[in-house]
Amino acid sequence: MSLTDDIALANRLAEAAGAAIRPFFRGEIGIEAKDDASPVTLADRAAEEAMRRILTAEASRDGIIGEEFGSEREGAARTWVLDPIDGTVSFACGRPIFGTLIALLHDGFPVLGVIDQPIAGERWVGAMGQATTFNGRAVRTRPCRELTDAVLASTGPQYFDDHAAEHFMALAAKTAHRRMIWGGDCYNYGLLASGQVDLVCESGLKLHDFAALVPVVEGAGGTMADWNGEPLHAGSEGHVIALGDPARLEDVVEALACAH
Repeated sequence: MSLTDDIALANRLAEAAGAAIRPFFRGEIGIEAKDDASPVTLADRAAEEAMRRILTAEASRDGIIGEEFGSEREGAARTWVLDPIDGTVSFACGRPIFGTLIALLHDGFPVLGVIDQPIAGERWVGAMGQATTFNGRAVRTRPCRELTDAVLASTGPQYFDDHAAEHFMALAAKTAHRRMIWGGDCYNYGLLASGQVDLVCESGLKLHDFAALVPVVEGAGGTMADWNGEPLHAGSEGHVIALGDPARLEDVVEALACAH
């Protein structure tokens, strides 16, 4: 398949997931706790099932890694990574800042990503070698001359263990921390790609949480890396930073390392 075909397929996956999610929004969602205590709803499962049906029909040789239903065809050179609702807590509380994440990996590296917010009708699409689009129009990150000017976003302090929290707060202290944003999950990365936020820092993410974000951020002129500044891939441990201005990467890595 060509990249154009892959993008079209990813958009169809997003449409199918959104159609499955919307009937549950602010309704009876059947929320449960999974083995790791994270929440899951009927909408999560319905959306992933809808996407898997399309992939089985249209890309039967590709691998699939999904948050709710695991892996198929492990070891395939091309693998779709699905997070039907990134931000299930926000979804369950009726906040329309969750998103469906769809990524395509080639040999473990993200080459295509979609962030779709099915209630607001907002979609970011990023692909290797192409400009990231927001609802079909190209978007760009914004420059950040100094780390002290950076607006920092993160999903929540409860997702950092004590060690990671110490490093995160060392970074936060060097940013425009009075304008810091809590909450947002994947939506923060879309805002970063659109030039509304400068920096996102998170810990403990899984592949389905971050794979789709990389092409979106980088196609808009930003960069994503682990806390050591290394590129993200299928084997990354989940300590993630996203920067609108790649020139600040060294500053961020240095700040993260400054915890006592």
